[in-house]
Amino acid sequence: MAEYAVRVTCECGAAGRSKESGAVTVQTTLDLKSFLRDLGLEDHYTEKLSLSTILQIDKKTITDEPATCHSDLAWHFLKKLMMVNVTARNVKCEPVCEPNSDATDLELDSLLDSQGSDMIHPLDIVTALFLCSNGLLQQEMALKMSMCQFSLPLLLPRCDTGQCELMLWAMRDIIKNCRPRSLSGPKGFIEDRIVLTELPMVSFVRLGESSLSKSKILNDLLSNPQQYHDTFVHRNMEGGDRPRKISDGLVEMSWYLPCGNTNIDIFGEPVAIANLRGDIKSFEKQYEFLCQTSAAVFVFFDNLDSQYKLLSSQNNKAQLFLVGNTQSKGFNLDALKQVKGKFNLNTNNFIIKTDKMNDADFVKKLRDKVTNVVNSSKMRMKMENMAAVAKQLGIAVDEDSPECQNAKRNADAITSEITDILKYKENQLPLQGKILKEFARLTKEEFRLQNAGDKSLETYKGELRQKKGELREQQNHHGMSEAMARFISALSSPKIERSYFLKWMRMNLDNLSREKLSTLREHYKEKLQSSKKCQSSDNKDDIKELDRQFSNSSLGIEHFSREMGQLYESAMSLPETCNSHEQLLHLPKLCAEMLLEGFPMELVDGDASTIPLTWVKDVLTELSVLVGHKNKLLVTTVLGVQSAGKSTLLNTMFGVQFAVSSGRCTRGAFMLLVRVEENFKSVLHCDFVLIIDTEGLKSPELAQLDDSYEHDNELATFVVGLSDVTIINIKMENMSEMKDILQIVVHAFLRMKEVGKMPNCQFVHHNVSDVTAKDKNQRDRSLLLQQLNEMTQAAAKMENNEDNKNFTDVMEYNPDTGSWYIPGLWQGNPPMAPVNAGYSEAVYEFKKNIIQILGSSKASANTVLDFLEWTKSLWTAVQHENFIFSFRNSLVADAYMKLCKESSELEWNFKKHMHTWVTQAETRISNFGIVTSTISNLEALLTHLKSEALKELSTWETKLLQHLADYFKQKAGNIHLVERYREDFSNSAKSHRKEIENSVRNQLEAAVEIRRGMISLDGMKKTFAKKLEDKVLKLIEECRKSDLKRNKISSSLDKQFDELWEQTVCELNLTPLQNIDVYSKVEYQLRLNLSPKGGHACKLLAQRTLQQSGNEDFKVKSEEYFASARRKARQLFGREDPIMAAQNLADRIIKDCTQHVSEKVEKKTNYHDTYISEILHKIDAMLSDNGDVRTDTEFEVHLKLHICGVAAREFQKMHKDFRQNNDPQVCLDKQKDTYCSAFKDLFNERDQCRKKAEEFTNLCLIPAVEDYVTRSLGPVIVDAMLKGKNADQFRTRSLFQHSLLSYLLSKDDFETYRSYINSYEGLVRGWIFDQIVERFSSGNELFELEEQYIEENVKYITSAITNAQKEDNVTVETFVQNICNGIGDKLVIPKDALETVLILNKSNLEEFVQWLTESVKEMEQTLKKTFKEMDLPAKLRLLDVKPQNELFNRVIGCGKKCPFCKVPCEAGGKGHTEHFASMHRPMGLGRCSFTKSDKLATDICTSLVTSEATFCCSETKGQNYPYKKYKNIFPSWYIQQYQSTRLLEICDGEASDYWKYVMVKFNNEFAKKYEAEPADIPPDWMEIDTTQAQKSLLRRGFYKVFAERITEFFLNPK
Repeated sequence: MAEYAVRVTCECGAAGRSKESGAVTVQTTLDLKSFLRDLGLEDHYTEKLSLSTILQIDKKTITDEPATCHSDLAWHFLKKLMMVNVTARNVKCEPVCEPNSDATDLELDSLLDSQGSDMIHPLDIVTALFLCSNGLLQQEMALKMSMCQFSLPLLLPRCDTGQCELMLWAMRDIIKNCRPRSLSGPKGFIEDRIVLTELPMVSFVRLGESSLSKSKILNDLLSNPQQYHDTFVHRNMEGGDRPRKISDGLVEMSWYLPCGNTNIDIFGEPVAIANLRGDIKSFEKQYEFLCQTSAAVFVFFDNLDSQYKLLSSQNNKAQLFLVGNTQSKGFNLDALKQVKGKFNLNTNNFIIKTDKMNDADFVKKLRDKVTNVVNSSKMRMKMENMAAVAKQLGIAVDEDSPECQNAKRNADAITSEITDILKYKENQLPLQGKILKEFARLTKEEFRLQNAGDKSLETYKGELRQKKGELREQQNHHGMSEAMARFISALSSPKIERSYFLKWMRMNLDNLSREKLSTLREHYKEKLQSSKKCQSSDNKDDIKELDRQFSNSSLGIEHFSREMGQLYESAMSLPETCNSHEQLLHLPKLCAEMLLEGFPMELVDGDASTIPLTWVKDVLTELSVLVGHKNKLLVTTVLGVQSAGKSTLLNTMFGVQFAVSSGRCTRGAFMLLVRVEENFKSVLHCDFVLIIDTEGLKSPELAQLDDSYEHDNELATFVVGLSDVTIINIKMENMSEMKDILQIVVHAFLRMKEVGKMPNCQFVHHNVSDVTAKDKNQRDRSLLLQQLNEMTQAAAKMENNEDNKNFTDVMEYNPDTGSWYIPGLWQGNPPMAPVNAGYSEAVYEFKKNIIQILGSSKASANTVLDFLEWTKSLWTAVQHENFIFSFRNSLVADAYMKLCKESSELEWNFKKHMHTWVTQAETRISNFGIVTSTISNLEALLTHLKSEALKELSTWETKLLQHLADYFKQKAGNIHLVERYREDFSNSAKSHRKEIENSVRNQLEAAVEIRRGMISLDGMKKTFAKKLEDKVLKLIEECRKSDLKRNKISSSLDKQFDELWEQTVCELNLTPLQNIDVYSKVEYQLRLNLSPKGGHACKLLAQRTLQQSGNEDFKVKSEEYFASARRKARQLFGREDPIMAAQNLADRIIKDCTQHVSEKVEKKTNYHDTYISEILHKIDAMLSDNGDVRTDTEFEVHLKLHICGVAAREFQKMHKDFRQNNDPQVCLDKQKDTYCSAFKDLFNERDQCRKKAEEFTNLCLIPAVEDYVTRSLGPVIVDAMLKGKNADQFRTRSLFQHSLLSYLLSKDDFETYRSYINSYEGLVRGWIFDQIVERFSSGNELFELEEQYIEENVKYITSAITNAQKEDNVTVETFVQNICNGIGDKLVIPKDALETVLILNKSNLEEFVQWLTESVKEMEQTLKKTFKEMDLPAKLRLLDVKPQNELFNRVIGCGKKCPFCKVPCEAGGKGHTEHFASMHRPMGLGRCSFTKSDKLATDICTSLVTSEATFCCSETKGQNYPYKKYKNIFPSWYIQQYQSTRLLEICDGEASDYWKYVMVKFNNEFAKKYEAEPADIPPDWMEIDTTQAQKSLLRRGFYKVFAERITEFFLNPK
């Protein structure tokens, strides 16, 4: 039923006069569903609202649009309530006004009458929301309302059924504390859940009408003049005068809790206040409930005439007080007397407000009555016990749902057995505590290796792993306790029941911990006071012990979850066939579901200061599966000192439920997921916001512990690394308390910048209430920035990265927009203080700012699995070092690999394009003088081509750099993580351009020089051909004029032609090609190259000629210099013999240069000086790149002499062959038979058409097409190798290494491994060549490519023939010339052959064309057959661009090797400044042995660089130097620190089981080869077999995507 007051008005006449005739009261039956529909809540009456739905981030989160309709009101209330805003109840619809509208008087009257008519009573909104929410949301709403000091629903009415419900569960989570006067001594306060606290309850009800505002009087009753607050909604509040539609029958509840200050406290003892909305005659059941549960009931009335009987109650346990107002029209003193007699009341039971009593006096009188009740009444009841009364009266209890009761039983079964927390944890949660702390300590030591002493690091690591294994065995021996079995069973319940269970568990455990910590706190106070009196060491030890007990005495859900994680991790350490392993596989999914339901998950174990990575990995993996493709998340983290309000800030911002109980502070780090609403995902570009709450830094509880500072460092660095936005929480405006913390944070940000991550930083200054604080603190902000800059510089110096001068260099921070000032949390003195509205509003503005920052983040949101990779890698990194560390996780590696791929593709496309361009340019040069051209001479052509080349080079360089810039702009693919490498790859592009430019210039100059030499020869041949043709034609003319018969003439034709030939040759006076002294030219170039080396180099050069050099194998001379170096290397470091190192370098350079010479010789061109200058440049580059190998001027001179001697010899022979093949006399002699045959044909008038067409095809076109295919096929083969099957192995150097190592494993042969280690480049060249042969040996792929080029050229030639026929006045000669012009830009036409075809060619044009067309068709089949039958290896060697060389150059890298284990560098780009390898190996494989025993070393440099070990070498000048500071000696090398692959399942940088397997298997062979003793193999290495070695390759973070496919291919080629 609802009650409405209606005013009736009559309107008369045209004047519009009206008269109010009276008012009537109307009662209507309200349709609850229609009201809920009006509020937009109808669907949620059955399908209840959940907390996760309310908390999701949507557009309303960052907009301040007012409510415009009723359906907006509930959501606006919830939005403000979740932000704990005390103005939440002030919600109303804002009218849409038309400012320029005109109104008549009548309309103005109507406007006045309708003011507020569109509002809804706040209690109706509250009631509606409680009716439409599930239990978890109801509990959260009640908690937030309690913080705002709003009254809470005790009995919630359902107007559709007339029933009500006791909201016991909703109030379960409310904890209140107070200082009652009855308590004295040090304990002096009570802290407990309000439902468990035994309190007197005083109820206030109304009988009939009341002229007094009961709710307003209650607010006055509970408030002192200094701290007034509207706990209860009353008629003078916004919306409070509107008729209640569904909230009549609501019993509200609040409390008064004293603070212990007698000047402030209204009541000396805590008291509960209940308030029934509506008339008790309509809600007798509620009244009966209050009478049985209250200490006193105050009944407000105006008239008691006939209604007083309602005051009687069968089981009334409460004192009855009647509150009236003499000023009301219905007040009747006689009725009061009648009631007094009926209920045996005395005058103390009446509070009457007279006209002589003002409101303050009346409230004081009422307050005195309540005080007497509170002090004297023995009627005290826990709210929990009210449930029994409610059930007797037929009132439902919200806790009675089956899900809630089942969850309660499950939780009670666990927590009821807890009497002593410490003992309980030892017995029921045995896998954590000492075992886990020791396991964490061993894990950290496994990374840092600080206590290895004299032991081999690998042996020491083996011992550590064994101890960890023993601890796992202990954990497995304990097994699953009864409590954990119950806990896991309860978690396996349906979703709603599980949520209730977790809530019950948390509340029960908090209650237990609070009791234990309260006792400890008392002991602590006593010891502290005692220590002030006497400074004894015993007291200090006792205090330290109490600090430890504080840390160990808390017990929460996180301890059970932690135990579950340890159960899982220990089970996963068992074989997969073990029952425990299989039985616990479902646990990660349970935890992932909890995360999705909004429960926090412990990320960092707050007790052991560790992360159970296997557990976290599998939970996040399951989470990724559950969310599917909606898996993008952004991360927000808060850091600050303890009790700075971090958790409260996050709870207020996002409405979440991080623990903020004063019983215990946050320990470790917790993460919680907040969903992003579907339509808002396009703004935030993510599906979830992950919030990380951390324990307070500089915690007093941890201050007594030895590693507290280190713990703070690790935690800060870790969470900063995970964050997209980091919130730095600071108490007050004073920065001094945060100086140490800021130093930690600055280090963390600096480290993140090194891996390309620059989180945004926001400083939040708490408890700053002054509205001008931001302006006043401008100077302080400048000072803060100055301090941050100083800290950044200091941190950068410690991190050996002094490029970072300012705080803003390492993170996104603006001192004006990045500093926020937030008032104190409470408005007044707790416990009766509500949350400060200024606090809520400031936090709301801050929240909007954070969401805006997240939405505009430069970096793309990570997937869940990306976040997992960051978690693993960051945690591993912080464990390596107390303060300074570096790391490269698989996300960085993956982004780097993609960048390498992108760069390689671009550079190859550049090179391929320029090869095509150079091929065309060389074709133009070769056809110069054959094909008609507008350019008159070769010099002009060379200048033109060089200019064109520069344009092409500049265009492609710009294209490369622009593409690279665009690549770095994209958000996807974690590109921001490799921002630091941008300059390296830009330099690589520029270097690539310069390299190609030099090559193009050399090729053009050489081609022009060779063509210039041929032009004079061509001129002689042309003159000879012309003279010979004239004479032959004249001879034929003379013979035909004679009467001699042809058969007689024929017998002498040969003789006559010979005479004619000899005569013409003699007349021509042929000059042979100039002979070049290649030795002299090479020697000149060599002297020019060595001139900067000074007189000593010239002197050495004069001691030996080029003719004497290069005849024998090159041997490094073992002078005293090298002998001394050899002794030092052996004595100090056991490094590779310097002589052998120099010899190996020389062998590599010689092999490379020899191949270069062979490729030039294969082209059968003439010698050019660029050939030897390229070789000398190559030698210089390789010597420079291998600066770590000790060489001197003598070594360089002898090496260059040797190589130049070999080259000169080969080039001299090449020149001789060229000269001989192109000698005019020789060339003419070769053509004599062709000329003679043409002469005879012409004389005998035979048809030449077919013959000449075939000659043109066979001598000109076929060689031209073969040459084109040979020049074009190389790049196409490279492209084919970079696509399709196994293409990834050539995309980056790291991927190539994986493929090669898989191949080595399949061979499992010592010599192959030795070649890989000691002759790496040679092995790689051979393997690549074999890969190409293997790829194209089967199938027709290569032949199809050749066919494609042949068919393309045949069409091209056919088109040229067609076009040549269209010319006018064409002869055979001009026709052929036209064809040459048509194909001359693509095909190189042999000049000699062309002259041969044209000589004495008197064919009929039409017939010649016909036969030529036929010949070209036959040519296609001939060429296809020729190419198909050609041997593949021979074919590859003939190609102009050798695919094996291109692929080799693509993957070989810079040639640098790790200074310790000699593994090759895998860094991408030619211009990289940092060398690294993805997998290092035992140093013994690189010839390193222990100095004392001469045994091969098993140590791995990835472990050494984290240990306390030292090294010495020539670079350290024989002094011992810490491996940790290796960067000072080898600054260009980055060596990934050791990571426990058994823990992380990744092995970036670590030797992995692969190389350990190789070391074990071939220990004796390597020792014999290196002339050392076999290594002492660590015991756990002996257990590694081929399968494990193979798996270790698959585990590498770089290669998970495709490694299985590659390895399978090599191990099972079938």
